[in-house]
Amino acid sequence: MNLNYKNNTTTPGITGIGKHWFWVLLTIILFSNYACTPSSVVDESSSPKPSITPKPLTEISAPSPDPRVGLKAGLFDAEEASWNLKMLSQTRPPKDFVGVTNSDLAFKGDYAIQGNYNGFIIWDIATPTSPELVVDFLCPASQSDVSVYGDLLFVSGEGLSGRLDCGTEGIEKAVSDKRLRGIRIFDISDIENPEYVSNVQTCRGSHTHSVLDDPEDNENVYVYVSGSASVRPEEELPGCTDAPPSEDPNSALYRIEVIKVPLDNPKDAKIVNSPRIFEDLKKAPNHGLSPADVAKLEQAEKEGAFIAEVFGQRRIVPDRFVKQMLKGIVKKRGGSGEPTAADSAKLRKELPNIIAQRFGTPNEQEGESRGPNQCHDITLYPEIGLAGGACEGYGLLLDITDPASPMRVDAVADSNFAYWHSATFNNEGSKVLFTDEWGGGGQPKCREKDPMEWGANAIFTIGDNNKMDFQSYFKMPAPQTEQENCVAHNGSLIPIPDRDVMVQSWYQGGISVFDWTDPSNPVEIAFHDRGPVDSTRMQMGGSWSVYWYNGVIVNSEIARGLDIFELKPNPYLTENEIAAANTVTFEQLNPQGQPKYDWPTTFVLAKAYLDQLQRGNGLPPNEVTATRKHLAKAENASGSKQQEILRSLADNIEGQANSSIQSEKVRKLVNTLRGLASK
Repeated sequence: MNLNYKNNTTTPGITGIGKHWFWVLLTIILFSNYACTPSSVVDESSSPKPSITPKPLTEISAPSPDPRVGLKAGLFDAEEASWNLKMLSQTRPPKDFVGVTNSDLAFKGDYAIQGNYNGFIIWDIATPTSPELVVDFLCPASQSDVSVYGDLLFVSGEGLSGRLDCGTEGIEKAVSDKRLRGIRIFDISDIENPEYVSNVQTCRGSHTHSVLDDPEDNENVYVYVSGSASVRPEEELPGCTDAPPSEDPNSALYRIEVIKVPLDNPKDAKIVNSPRIFEDLKKAPNHGLSPADVAKLEQAEKEGAFIAEVFGQRRIVPDRFVKQMLKGIVKKRGGSGEPTAADSAKLRKELPNIIAQRFGTPNEQEGESRGPNQCHDITLYPEIGLAGGACEGYGLLLDITDPASPMRVDAVADSNFAYWHSATFNNEGSKVLFTDEWGGGGQPKCREKDPMEWGANAIFTIGDNNKMDFQSYFKMPAPQTEQENCVAHNGSLIPIPDRDVMVQSWYQGGISVFDWTDPSNPVEIAFHDRGPVDSTRMQMGGSWSVYWYNGVIVNSEIARGLDIFELKPNPYLTENEIAAANTVTFEQLNPQGQPKYDWPTTFVLAKAYLDQLQRGNGLPPNEVTATRKHLAKAENASGSKQQEILRSLADNIEGQANSSIQSEKVRKLVNTLRGLASK
């Protein structure tokens, strides 16, 4: 903004008549331009100041003591704590889904589709304060992760009891032609009556999946399938083998599956490639048990708990799984009632084989030295041609420009990470954040003495050569109890313009909103948490997934149902920034399909940039005040008058860009003003 006219009034060397005419000329210039020329000489009392003054993140003042510590337990009546988030609604699961794990979310129009180990639930969230149940579709499988494309719904199935006919009776036989492990495809053109149209069976089932909308292919979509279970018998699905690749090049290990789905005939969906994206990766470094885990394991052994080795580490088998398995043993011998000591002894003997069947075992010859043999999540970002693969001990960067043949372009490992779980890019694609699901999501990993680098996020920048460079860790900072499963899990970007702000699930650690614009210094700016489900023992619960979608934050609560929040304005995230985020809308959103955010040219976008310039001292305070006033005048004007004010404002601010410490943001504000003027 040009302030020189004010300084010129004291320019030496202008005297006598010349000085008089100078003042006359200057007065004419000032008054003839005042209506449209921004100026720091404004009546600040009439300037539209924000109700909350933006503050830099270096001055953040989180609630202290942290209200998340010591919350009262309860299933539907747990005590809650929140900061800078407003709860709009809490909706319990429908009857057949109570007590069964809610999993991931996908969105289509006004609907949120929530996966559940018993099937999926469709909610109408058009009125976020009172979501309405549209349909609860019984079709058991684990873990029923969901994605949508147009009128198609894709659902993952991996568990051994999933049936092709969606029956609830399960399957007990080791080999069965009734078993479903793979991807189910539904037609949801009639949202109240989903139609099961097809499925694609895979050797390891589908723990999660990602739907790729190739910008160059309007006739098909592609589904990347990650299966973490054991390989099914060849007698059940021909071609499936768990032999190492050195013995059988068609091994179902060390690969993912790519399914091609013809949009005009999804029944013809089939696997078109099984790329081996892990080639040449060696076993990644890892850490052992934390001191708290060692002590807990020793105590559990003394008390006779069931202990099993899963993914190379000894773990306490949760009571609910023990009860299920003992119940099965009692039923198998034709008994009833409580299990006997002999039943318990039988389970202890069979437990290693049960675990191996469920999770697989590393090949003795190759598994000790080879890297990952599967991924957990693969986040697709087609606009930049890249995907982030979170694959056991590695974080991968994949080139997906050829959708059927993804290629690894970089891989990173970290001894602080136990299990690379998911990935999120920033909007520019210049950074990627990986999460570590240390303990698999069923264990307390946010205790006071747990390392903050374990079970956390790791943030990397992405160089021009697609090489990842580590910057920092971020972990939800509130210590949780032994009764709360807590570790990094799913989340999404919130489209705050020119910032990297993310909302993320931490199971019973609640949800956390944090800013990672500076990849070296991520900062929490909002949260919500409940007390544990049970104060006496660990019961599964908490946030499985939380995503921003069309102005609200939707949370899939494992035990409690569906929560919807909205952001509350605060000094670190202003009303204008939130309003600008809410101008970004989508017709659909998938958890592992990252869209690129584009902000429409609006006055709130200009105000959001101005708030950020005030927060970062990108413009002097008097310039910010003057710009707010003239923006308000422009917004209240119309036609050519509005255009004149905006162009003049842009011209003046543009002159400040080179001297600003936020020159790029100043130019974004200028471009927004010019865009508004051209409307």
